[in-house]
Amino acid sequence: MYGYVFQFRPVFQELPLLLSGALVTIHISILTLFFSFIVGTMGALCRISRFRWLNGPAKWYVEFIRNTPLLVQLFFIYFGFSQINIEVSNYMAGLIGLVVNNGAYLTEIVRAGIEAIHKGQFEAGISLGLSFPQLMRYVVFPQAFRVIYPPLCNQFIGIILWSSLVSTIAVEDLALRGKELASTTFRSFETYAVVTLVYVVMTLTISGILKVLGQRFFRRPA
Repeated sequence: MYGYVFQFRPVFQELPLLLSGALVTIHISILTLFFSFIVGTMGALCRISRFRWLNGPAKWYVEFIRNTPLLVQLFFIYFGFSQINIEVSNYMAGLIGLVVNNGAYLTEIVRAGIEAIHKGQFEAGISLGLSFPQLMRYVVFPQAFRVIYPPLCNQFIGIILWSSLVSTIAVEDLALRGKELASTTFRSFETYAVVTLVYVVMTLTISGILKVLGQRFFRRPA
């Protein structure tokens, strides 16, 4: 570092480029959370099922995904699928990889939320003649969502950070934009300092918004 002159101006001049990458990061992260929650909910219902043909595959899905690296999963989808004549765009491959990966974690989060509901709630719903979908919709999920909201928020922040790996398959997110800018300005330190700051601002802002929403919608009764 001796004699090095910091020059942030070339980086700030290209700030719109980084912000466009940040928008891609936010976009793919929101889609990932949405579809992962659907996958996680379906996986959780299979995990709590008494039927082995539902419980077994869901269990193996969770264990397999959680014990393999996300980067390898992305490469498998992007490069592996093309070998068997299944063409997917780099963005779609990144989205699928993130959804499959985070769906496994959300499966356990949703399952824990469902199992946190007292058995009496289930018995009361059944005694009222509710079907299983009605029981889940009107009795279980409204209570379970209060339980899973904090870990769901944490998972969303993790998704934003983990999404940087999609830059390895040429998805033009914030990480890739930062890499491109560093290679053109030859200011790696300054570039990645700004990229890091953008990530911090994004995650802290979203965390604050989610916290306010949680206090608003899940306020404890007085």
